[in-house]
Amino acid sequence: MSKPIFQLVDELPTNNLTVKALHTLDFVIPGEWQNIVGFTNTIKAVTGETDEDLIQQIGERAIWLYNDKSQGYQRALWLYETVNSAGGTLGAAAMANKISQDIGFLGFLGNITPKPEKAQTIDLSLKVVTELLAFCQINGIPGDSIGDFVMSLGDYGGESLMRMVALICFDGLIPLGPDFILKAQSNLNQAQPSDFQQNPVFKQMESLIPGGNTAGKLGFIGESFSSISGWMGNFAASKGLTPQNVMANLQTVVEVSADKFDYVAGFLDMSTNYYYHTGVQTLARRLIERASAEI
Repeated sequence: MSKPIFQLVDELPTNNLTVKALHTLDFVIPGEWQNIVGFTNTIKAVTGETDEDLIQQIGERAIWLYNDKSQGYQRALWLYETVNSAGGTLGAAAMANKISQDIGFLGFLGNITPKPEKAQTIDLSLKVVTELLAFCQINGIPGDSIGDFVMSLGDYGGESLMRMVALICFDGLIPLGPDFILKAQSNLNQAQPSDFQQNPVFKQMESLIPGGNTAGKLGFIGESFSSISGWMGNFAASKGLTPQNVMANLQTVVEVSADKFDYVAGFLDMSTNYYYHTGVQTLARRLIERASAEI
């Protein structure tokens, strides 16, 4: 265990680039996400409680639940941390690849850095699997419960729904375009186990991914992605989401060129950690809800 849960929630930033980027997605789900930081503030927001003694009891019970390693809360946090940990590496690789295309003397970089679309597809699919695995850990159900996870998406709200919106926008539409689901499925169908074995996030979390060997795990990743592709596609269509309107809102907080989608995708990988940020908020909410019900 790294830090106590109350410290992780207390240390969440109130206004960094991750927070600014997430706020640009408010046009998708207006008012759905507030950046609640601070453990006590979160208890008050989740429960509506004002009695200080009761707030203290809820907090202590939530901390106890988080510290109980027989529960899945710490593993869920580790998943949220891990999937964001290599973002800088992926972003740097994507930028290096683009530089190699634009500047001749750096052309050799194209041979040793991943192609942006393949790298982005792997990143997108691993974030989908992370969401599934974290959901299973938090709810104490087997890690291959794809059906339960898909059914739960309709109940997503707050920070959890914002995380999925960011997944669609920042890891789907921006890097892969309006047909990101079809592109990602095509790339996954053509992917080889070696493509994932070279990915630092996959190497760290592969022990938690069902499927046995790497080929089996790749099959599970593809099945997971396909299972929520309908939800993602319907959500994006119902909200009228396009790379252009996502980019236009990003331009309100970040000075980016409207036609440099691949650069922006790399920039977001390097400079934001929305999975960790909203993941900590989801964990805090679920712990507090359970603690409040149990005392």
